[in-house]
Amino acid sequence: MGKTIDLTEKDHEISRYKNIWVFIEQTDGIANPVSFELLTKARELAKQLDCHVGAVSIGRSVSHLAKEVFRFGADKFYLVEDEIFKDYRTEPFRDTLSGLVRKNKPEIFLIGATTQGRDLSGTVATELKTGLTADTTKQEIDPQTGMLLMTRPTFGGSLMATIVCPKHRPQMSTVRPGVFKAIPVEHPKEGEIIRGKTNLTEAQIVKKILKKVVSSEGNINLGFYDVIVAGGKGMGNKDNFNMIKELAEVLGGTWAGSRKAVELGYIPQTRQVGQTGQTVHSKLYIACGISGAIQHLVGMQTSDVIISVNTDKDAPVFDVSTYCIVEDAIKFIPKLIAELKKQKLTPVNNEQ
Repeated sequence: MGKTIDLTEKDHEISRYKNIWVFIEQTDGIANPVSFELLTKARELAKQLDCHVGAVSIGRSVSHLAKEVFRFGADKFYLVEDEIFKDYRTEPFRDTLSGLVRKNKPEIFLIGATTQGRDLSGTVATELKTGLTADTTKQEIDPQTGMLLMTRPTFGGSLMATIVCPKHRPQMSTVRPGVFKAIPVEHPKEGEIIRGKTNLTEAQIVKKILKKVVSSEGNINLGFYDVIVAGGKGMGNKDNFNMIKELAEVLGGTWAGSRKAVELGYIPQTRQVGQTGQTVHSKLYIACGISGAIQHLVGMQTSDVIISVNTDKDAPVFDVSTYCIVEDAIKFIPKLIAELKKQKLTPVNNEQ
């Protein structure tokens, strides 16, 4: 019979945990951009805690990522390289990462809320017997306790909850891509590279990758675009999204939509903006027929300029909008497209 663990009892080694770690997710040696977004946030938090920032990565070959890791502010880069880590598999990544955490004891551990990050973070938190706050949209340090305040939408996006992990370490949190901006340090320094080893063998790993199939539809990173035109339930049907796409093309941007638009079958989930979709910081965000549930607002409200078109003058989306247009989007968009074409607007160029 297994040992019963009381998770309400405070970890007696909690005072030994220091510094902030960020997991550098990579695929085939290419780092996921969310890793650098989290390093930027980690620097901010580290200043308040007066501690170091550590980056950690696992893969067949990841040492070449050191230059970028240090450019975004990591003081140390912990890495483990082995052929066994060629492809992501839960078991070897979980065991290796958990071992690194136990040895080095970071106080805070941030991981991107990607497909890989969501799988890895949950298993590592379970292995370490600590808490995990998933899909957070805000990270702050409590000035009185020094604990990490992790905020995320809850109850279907109707409320924002701030969560703490007072009795266990590390304080773990996943953060969705696009929540924070990746900002390199002005004068990057040469950090310390710390290499680890694994004793795992292929025979010990249950899961085997027999074949990799790349989706024909693929995933689109909406965060790459300066201009985004999004539609919601108010667009009426799937065909009406053609005008959303045309407006986006005229403006040199891309198109997206709300969770309701996904649920109604108007758009694929890969184009969804919001808590359960993608988070964007575009220069221009045009919301058409979107009322503005909290779960959508957290995904776009930090855009530089937000233009919203809605028939409801009390729509929540207007509270975060730069310009509010009380009008039926289905009638308004064709007029806007015609006017823009008349003005021969030069589309925005996006560096992808």
